[in-house]
Amino acid sequence: MLALAAYPLGLQCEFLDRDAATPGGQVAPILVGELDDAQKLKQLAARVDVLTFDWENISGEALAPLRRLTRIRPSPMALRISQDRLHEKALFTKLSIPVAPHAAVDTQRQLERALSRLGLPGVLKTRRFGYDGKGQALIRSGADAQAAWARLAGEALIYEAFQPFSREVSIIGARSARGEVAYYPLAANTHQDGILRYSVAPYSNRRLEKAAAVYLRRVMRALDYVGVLAVEFFVVGGRLVANEMAPRVHNSGHWTIEGCVTSQFENHLRAICDLPLGSTRTLGAAAMINFLGTMPSRERLLDIEGLSYHDYGKAPRAGRKLGHCTILKSRVADRNRALRQVLSLVEWT
Repeated sequence: MLALAAYPLGLQCEFLDRDAATPGGQVAPILVGELDDAQKLKQLAARVDVLTFDWENISGEALAPLRRLTRIRPSPMALRISQDRLHEKALFTKLSIPVAPHAAVDTQRQLERALSRLGLPGVLKTRRFGYDGKGQALIRSGADAQAAWARLAGEALIYEAFQPFSREVSIIGARSARGEVAYYPLAANTHQDGILRYSVAPYSNRRLEKAAAVYLRRVMRALDYVGVLAVEFFVVGGRLVANEMAPRVHNSGHWTIEGCVTSQFENHLRAICDLPLGSTRTLGAAAMINFLGTMPSRERLLDIEGLSYHDYGKAPRAGRKLGHCTILKSRVADRNRALRQVLSLVEWT
């Protein structure tokens, strides 16, 4: 999707990935290798004017030496902070962004102390390399705590007090090297088993959207950020509690391809390539639905007016994001009606 947004701008992309049969490899040249392969990274860096990434579970240490060869945007520092939930929460706290009460856990004794201090229920998570619900365990009892420790012990962990949220929302913004910032409206996200099922946007709550934009701007300024950044929040008692950030284009912003004047993908490229940011004005009421594990009937979905279909060309696998569709309508009621129709046709496996 980055490459497809790049071509109209006269930009050319090249990718590094572990397999040539990736979505990026279908639309642009691709180097095949491990994402921390120093030689492959040097080869890529020597051939591009700016290096970026669309997945945060890569090695910031491997990227750092490449700064002698090319620009890296966003910075490896932003990547490293986003890779560790404890460091991420420390940054949020420093910037006066609310977070769930939490504690670092490296031993079973520390887990017991965290349970005693923060109470139940709670969530035990790996500090690093956890996404789409991976590396997490909900703890409601002592037995749950024992099972969670047995499964996750050996990793650096964090225990968080469970947040009784009414909604999960995310805000996405882009920041240029000159400090120009553009925000997209809040999206309301529905997850199951830690994986995003669908998003609707804009989520109309001016108070929450203003607060989210303030928090996002604080993070961007603190990190001297360049590119697209997403921050996910829980809505708890009418206020925002930050969950995590993603230093990249984000799944909950895929609706912007059809739903905004300028997509998150185009604005990421504009930001990292020192081009003026584009308008984030919405074009209607949008919804984005992920295709997980299996692809739905293209014919039946394309029969729905206002629907755009995206097939990533991936091999089916349980829980894998294979594509998505976007619904765009002029009225919220029509969007919601079409969303219900799509959800009746999509099977998540």
